[in-house]
Amino acid sequence: MFFSICLLIVGFVILIKGADIFVDGASSTAQNFKVSKILIGLTIIAFGTSAPEFAVSMSALSSGSTDMVLGNVFGSNILNILLILGTAAVINPISIKENTVKKELPLTLLISTLLVVLFLDISLGNGSSNQITRSDGIVILLFFSIFLYYLLTLAKGKKENKEEEKPKFKLGKSIVFVILGLAGITIGSNLVVDNASIIAKTLGISERIISLTVIAFGTSLPELVTTIVSAKKGEQDLLVGNIIGSNIFNICIVLGIPIAIFGGITPTSFKTIDLIALIYSAILLFVFSETRKKITRVEGLLMLLSFVIYYTLVFIL
Repeated sequence: MFFSICLLIVGFVILIKGADIFVDGASSTAQNFKVSKILIGLTIIAFGTSAPEFAVSMSALSSGSTDMVLGNVFGSNILNILLILGTAAVINPISIKENTVKKELPLTLLISTLLVVLFLDISLGNGSSNQITRSDGIVILLFFSIFLYYLLTLAKGKKENKEEEKPKFKLGKSIVFVILGLAGITIGSNLVVDNASIIAKTLGISERIISLTVIAFGTSLPELVTTIVSAKKGEQDLLVGNIIGSNIFNICIVLGIPIAIFGGITPTSFKTIDLIALIYSAILLFVFSETRKKITRVEGLLMLLSFVIYYTLVFIL
């Protein structure tokens, strides 16, 4: 098992470094095409920091580890809001733009609620088991098209290039970085999934707990690093766009695409508390943002407290 732990750590290092290289390359590519910061946050950086989750989900589902797929998405989204955004707010209170409160946050809440509703086949549809089918995956992807349409209108309507920044790399080098980053993400994700499964079986721990903790923490490190750096630099558009975009990508792309490709999943160990935590975190973010158009330090501390309570319950229940 020691060897598996070492390979798991190596996998996370390759995964996170790959994501870092990918984000640099993708962000620089976008800057070469003069794309606005909020759009970069909602798309390039959001997808880049969600790339580890996507790679892990594809690898896990192809190997039949269905609980790991859902735990990866649930855990990452809960961590993104309660831990990562909570930490950022404690470092520096976060101002939320009116447009974000009216459009982006309600869409995040809507898509999170959609996932929970699609999952509750026993409670809502008299099913024999809770599952997410291929048709559910397609529905999720259709909702993602709404988000894409919004991004297109945002790109057309906001010409934020008055403060033009010089791209970090030239276009050719940027594209090479994107390719190298994706290669690192793929290799790292395979190492993470394979060795996390071995460790879980050796210790007799469920894939749910491994995915909600070890894998969710590991794949959320890019979001954590990006958010803390953005908070310290006062890049609040980038910070908020990263978290909102990442959570939408996690549900729609990280979960939707693998299920649409490989077929439905029937998780066996997920509990009501996991569903509640996902919706609760999305509602908390919306309420805090809508009230003052700002997430204060006190609210950030409440997010962190909620995070501690949830993860305590994960191990107790």
